[in-house]
Amino acid sequence: MKKTIIIMALAVVGFANAQAYKGKGDVKGQVGLNSQDHGTGINTSVDIGIGENMSYGFVASYLLSVDKADGVKPKFEDRADVKVRFNANIGNVFGLDKKMDIYPGLSLGTRNFGGHLGFRYFFTNGFGLYAEGGAPIAKYDTNTQGFEHFNNQFVFNFGASFNL
Repeated sequence: MKKTIIIMALAVVGFANAQAYKGKGDVKGQVGLNSQDHGTGINTSVDIGIGENMSYGFVASYLLSVDKADGVKPKFEDRADVKVRFNANIGNVFGLDKKMDIYPGLSLGTRNFGGHLGFRYFFTNGFGLYAEGGAPIAKYDTNTQGFEHFNNQFVFNFGASFNL
């Protein structure tokens, strides 16, 4: 019984100190599932705080499972995407609990200029979950065909978030 009370007390303290975004100098790493039309894969990102409500970051995605087009498998460059991004971390603007953050932002990648909207929830000071949706605002090639649609359409990411 004594051990149970101690474990519960430690858990409460851990939850009480969890923060989704701390401001300048904060670094978040994320890894999760990338889901889009005709493919699923892995998504990794890092966000670095540069102000109370601003961060920049880098994103890399790779599609592991994709549909073939006319019996042809996509090449590495068809499956991979890399982006640099800017976020407005506005959880505190909406008065959300410190364990939560909402972050709309813009990204510039190998296939398009796009936007995203994400949400993070931290269970402890070092671990949380995130969900994020993104879509292109302007594609570099307006006449995309076949594998050019990969990482160049609406994507949904979901996974684990960590304080680094």
